[in-house]
This record gives sequence, C-alpha cells and structure tokens, in this order.
Amino acid sequence: MPDKTIDVIIPVYRPGKELRELLIRLTKQTVKPSKILLMNTEKEFFDENLIEGIEDITVVHIRKKDFDHGGTRHIAAEMADGDFLLFMTQDAMPQDAFLVENLVKPFADGQVCASYARQLPAKDCNTIERYTRKFNYGQESRIKTSEDLPELGIKTYFCSNVCAMYRRSVYEELGGFERRTIFNEDMIFAGKLVQSGRAIAYCADAKVIHSHNYTCIQQFRRNFDLGVSQAEHPEIFSGVPSEGEGIRMVKKTAAYLLEQKKIYLIPKLVLLSGCKFVGYRLGKGYKKLPKWLIDVCTMNKEYWR
Repeated sequence: MPDKTIDVIIPVYRPGKELRELLIRLTKQTVKPSKILLMNTEKEFFDENLIEGIEDITVVHIRKKDFDHGGTRHIAAEMADGDFLLFMTQDAMPQDAFLVENLVKPFADGQVCASYARQLPAKDCNTIERYTRKFNYGQESRIKTSEDLPELGIKTYFCSNVCAMYRRSVYEELGGFERRTIFNEDMIFAGKLVQSGRAIAYCADAKVIHSHNYTCIQQFRRNFDLGVSQAEHPEIFSGVPSEGEGIRMVKKTAAYLLEQKKIYLIPKLVLLSGCKFVGYRLGKGYKKLPKWLIDVCTMNKEYWR
C-alpha cells in the first residue's frame, strides 16, 4: 500500500542506546514511516543525541504523573495524521527491514483494522519465557474475527502494542484507546474492533525482538494489573475468561521442558504460574481490597494516585 502514510508512536522512559538502534532500523524499512512521535516521560532523562540525524521525528515531554498507558498513546494519536498508526515500545527491536511492510499488508482487506507483530525472544531470554514467546506468537499468520471466539476465546482479542498497527479512521471512529487505563489498552481496543465486526491480523512475518525475564514478584504484579484491567471492562472481557488459556500454556510449557530434558525448571514454572494466577485473581477482585494492599500488588502505582 505505497500510497498510504504510516505514523509511528513510541512511549519512552529513560531511553538508552537501544532506542537509537530502534529508530535507525525504522528509517531503513522497505516501507518507511512518514513521522515518528516519541512520548517521553520526564524531560531530564532524555538524551537528545539519541535522535540526532533522524528526520521527521517529534519528541513530546510529559510528566511521570501524567503518563497513562491508554491516554498518553491517544494524545499521540491525535497529533498524528497518517492513514495508519504504528504503536511500538522502546524495547521492541525490528528484526529486519520488512517489519512495517508486513504489518501494513493485511490492511488490503478492508475488514482488517489492526495488525500486530510476532515477538521473538532476545538472546538473554530464559528457557521458560522463550517458550512463552513461541506459544503466544506462532509461525502461522491469522486473521481473527468474532467468528473465532468459540475456538480462540480470549486470544481472539489478543493484540500487543509492543508492535501493533491500526487503521486510523477506525481508531478514531471507535474512540481510540481508553483515556485512563492501568494496562491492556491494546486488548480493550481490539475487543471493540472485534465486537464491531472488524478483524485483527496476526502477522507472523512481521518480527520484533522483545522479551522479559520477569521475576515471580514482577509476574504477580503484572498479572494483578491485567486482572484490574479486565475487571474494569466487563463489556469486553466478561464473556471470554482467561484462565483456560493460562492453564493450556502451563501444560504446554511443562511438556516442552520435559521434551528438552529440563525437568529441573518445572518447579520454577509452577511457582511463576502460581504467582501469575494469584495476581490475576486478586486484580479481578481489586474492589474488595484495601488501598494499602493494592499498592503492594500493582506494577503501576501512579494509576492509583
């Protein structure tokens, strides 16, 4: 779709040299973005040398207390004028020069209004997280619609702003991302897309390197916030519970560890999975929790202040 323009939006916080590498790789894409918007949290932590020599880039500085996963991205979207909006995170590294080209291809189908990339593990990724990448981001591309809900369940709404593109006209039509959300703004909006009769494309040929080696505490807090986001949006998530998919991933990961003769990692898998489940369930029931306990559980403390 060479006649269409694409704006890239990246929230950043205390960026390092990996951001410059990401920006350079974006400028070398076969389909080049027309504009890059960096939504930077706290001006004093931004090194202007990171963007030296890069054209068509704008940096917007905001205060940490004003950052919101959905709201900040939406502010950037309102500043953009491209036909498509490509949202990325500062730690998502394009694997090759075809990322943008492969993400925009599915939009030739007018029903497709969002596409998202395959996330590959980084070199330092641990064994369990490496399999999680494989489980969530397979080798086969797929178009997802409401007809897939009986088969895919919650995964029908799966879409990650680590690297995801949206048709701007429909983004605006549906009101964009939630202005105030603790987390999960991408899936909340993807749910609206599916419920409105649109489609989401998973693009296995569009690849970014992105993974985390979260500790048990970090997994607990991340899943607490995930549970909160789902509890706050029953219009999206009430009919598609997540627990079944989580159990399936644990079983598949355990089988993989056995196959790889790494049975010694199964206790770690059980502990990580338990932390995820407990965090998620507490998050779903956050309205019953005292404020001090919420502050202990959450990964996004600013959201509660």
